Amino acid sequence: MEKKSAGIIERDHAAVASTIYRYTDIAFERGEGVYLYDFEGRKYLDFVAGIATMNVGHCHPEVVEAITEQARTLLHGACHIGYMEPYVVLMEALKAIAPGDLKNGKGIFVNSGSEAVETAIKLARFITKRPMILAFTDSFHGRTMGAAALTASNTLYRRNLTGLFSGVSHTPYPYCYRCPLKHESADKCGLACLNLIEKTLETVVPPEDLAAIIIEPIAGEGGYIIPPDGFLQGLREICDRHGILLIADEVQSGLGRTGKMFAVEHWDVEPDMVCMAKALGGGLPLGAVLAKAELMDAWPPAAQGTTFGGNPVACRAGSATLKIIQKENLMPNAVEVGNYIQQRFHKAQKELPMIGDIRGKGLMIAVELINADGSPAGEIIKSLVKEMSSNGIVLTKCGASSIRFAPPLTITREQASKGVDIIIEILRKHQW
Repeated sequence: MEKKSAGIIERDHAAVASTIYRYTDIAFERGEGVYLYDFEGRKYLDFVAGIATMNVGHCHPEVVEAITEQARTLLHGACHIGYMEPYVVLMEALKAIAPGDLKNGKGIFVNSGSEAVETAIKLARFITKRPMILAFTDSFHGRTMGAAALTASNTLYRRNLTGLFSGVSHTPYPYCYRCPLKHESADKCGLACLNLIEKTLETVVPPEDLAAIIIEPIAGEGGYIIPPDGFLQGLREICDRHGILLIADEVQSGLGRTGKMFAVEHWDVEPDMVCMAKALGGGLPLGAVLAKAELMDAWPPAAQGTTFGGNPVACRAGSATLKIIQKENLMPNAVEVGNYIQQRFHKAQKELPMIGDIRGKGLMIAVELINADGSPAGEIIKSLVKEMSSNGIVLTKCGASSIRFAPPLTITREQASKGVDIIIEILRKHQW
């Protein structure tokens, strides 16, 4: 490693808390499109996009222009002090693309995905006057205390935090490749995970005490897990039957990543609230909750708020990002390139049995690696990610042992092909 990058990393180690984990040993100087560059000018194909954030690529000229123009006009005003046009414009744009009756909803901006989740569960408990929230194993909703109480993808996020937000219960996410109920395949389980929810409401959580069920339509950090057809529809029916609010955490899956604007649209399910962040700010910190109007209207003034949420610069970046996703037809591209990536790994799977499962929608894809006995290849996945970065590919893991593919939606088939070639060649070297 050469002097400039090495020096930055050394200084980081001396000044930054060790809890900030790094998947790679790269010091990034700049980004452009689907590429990142270090201080020595080495180019890396970005297969993670700032963790599913840079949906329109790094430093898209229209996003940069919007940020620059707004920075010269108004950096900050605080939404509680007065009205700001960028806030209204972006919220109107989100309503226009929202599923179902949420097009007539209302929303609030915050600063992150964790804050969006906190806002949603706070609203749910306030509106229903019910104390409980039901979440899922293999879920990730954030690291703040309420969001961490909902998160159940890894005990690391909960260790030594016994006093987390109370009133949370968990039920298994329908992870069909590693069925929590040990069914052989999804077509043999009869959506048994829905039956477990029904059993939970009979034996653990009284329905009249349950304010909301929160779910990632595609589980993110838990492994990019795709629920079987019928599951989300069944969840909606349970909520309707018992007067429970359904919250869709689309922080990672939303805004075009799966080939739909929101992942719930793959199953024609309409939630009562949607949480957004990551790609929403075009690279700047921004989160949002969009809910049915009658829910938001029942929240009295000042019951919720934020100093920086809806910052005008972030909102301008968000508006530019949404326009680019639509104007440049990035969702069809996500489907086309995503299908190509999955096809390549299905073909490679025939010669590489360490590839256990390939799953995804659009450009939200996981390739799960396994040991010879079928167990997750957790010991090797982190070293493989670092080896791939040293070969010009930036990516991360998700779940116990899955390679996560979440590149900018602007990636071309040719660019994806080059990256997949490198990854498959590295897997071939480590095949058991």
